[in-house]
Amino acid sequence: MVVPRRAAMTGASPLTIAAVRTALMVLSTALAGVLAAIGLASLVAARRVVTPAGRVPDTRILDLDTAAQTITLTRTADTGLPGRYALFTTGTSQYLKLGSVLAEDAGSVKRKLLTHVAPTARLGADAAFSGWYYDSADELQLPYTDVAVQTPLGPAPAWVFPAPDGGDVWVVQVHGRGTTRAECLRAVPLFHALGVTSLLVSYRNDGEAPASRTGTYTLGATEWRDVEAAIEYARSHGARRVLLMGWSMGGAVALQTALQSRHGDLIAGVVLESPVIDWRVVLDYQAKLAKLPQAVSDLAIGALGAEWATPLTRGAIPFDRLDVVARAAELQHPILILHSDDDGFVPSDASHALAQARPDLVDLRVFDTARHAKLWNYDQERWSSSIRDWVQAIGITDARAGADS
Repeated sequence: MVVPRRAAMTGASPLTIAAVRTALMVLSTALAGVLAAIGLASLVAARRVVTPAGRVPDTRILDLDTAAQTITLTRTADTGLPGRYALFTTGTSQYLKLGSVLAEDAGSVKRKLLTHVAPTARLGADAAFSGWYYDSADELQLPYTDVAVQTPLGPAPAWVFPAPDGGDVWVVQVHGRGTTRAECLRAVPLFHALGVTSLLVSYRNDGEAPASRTGTYTLGATEWRDVEAAIEYARSHGARRVLLMGWSMGGAVALQTALQSRHGDLIAGVVLESPVIDWRVVLDYQAKLAKLPQAVSDLAIGALGAEWATPLTRGAIPFDRLDVVARAAELQHPILILHSDDDGFVPSDASHALAQARPDLVDLRVFDTARHAKLWNYDQERWSSSIRDWVQAIGITDARAGADS
């Protein structure tokens, strides 16, 4: 007897359906686990972006020769750079100035110590290589005053380095993420020589200024209000023209200030050193450096900008508002950008894009090799002349000013 095809399929179907159901259950459970893992990793990555943190060690001390006053570090893209830098260490000496490279090979770099290290010093192996060269205002040997800027969250400490002949031009210096106003000390001698008073400010959640309720960064979306308060301080103390200078994330803060300040008439221009101009570009780049799967990166950036993730991120980041390339038409002030195409942390893509979008306002000076926020350290002469020439070009100072700085 010939069994009908339909009957044959029907007879086999109970076992097949059960097997498929079991497979689907296993697959869905596995998929749920994968998605949960991706989601958790994304939220952890998102939380890390907005959480203030100290320096992360990025090199190790291999040898310390106190007789010759040299130090040998593991080789990285930064530790072999020419120029003057700093090293933050663990142990009895927390901060060391480093000079020129004396020797190097594939795995190590020997540099001259510019900070004397005693024979009895004991340094931890882990260290962080930094462009932050001056550690305190006293090191500049220029007159300065400790002041407090009254921000919306309370008094925030700042330094004022007055211009040698008074004057009514001030520069408000805004430091980057995970650092303090000492990062900006490198710029003070140049502006002092140009006859410009320097105001180095702190802002919410940087460890010096008052903390916000959440204690987290908003990547410029609220920090700019503290810089606005600094402009008001400058105006009340005689400033008639104000330059803003932002380093790294401080660049994002400075740009938000320029876009939203009630004192736009006072702002004469903006100087940006290795700036963040579009956070999504930076975060995507950082995720690739960390070898995060694209799904994790996309979800992390999405979580940072979403209300549903605020219990962890403590507030949605308004990425569209922080994207200054997209808002280029709103810019009104001259902008000088100093950025290395070999930044290695904040890619220069958005800086190029902004210069292309507003060639009438934006002057981009491209460096190479210099890495992130280390342009002064790598090529102080070019860094200084770039700022000096631009400041003079926009009519802030006399062409003779700062010629010897």
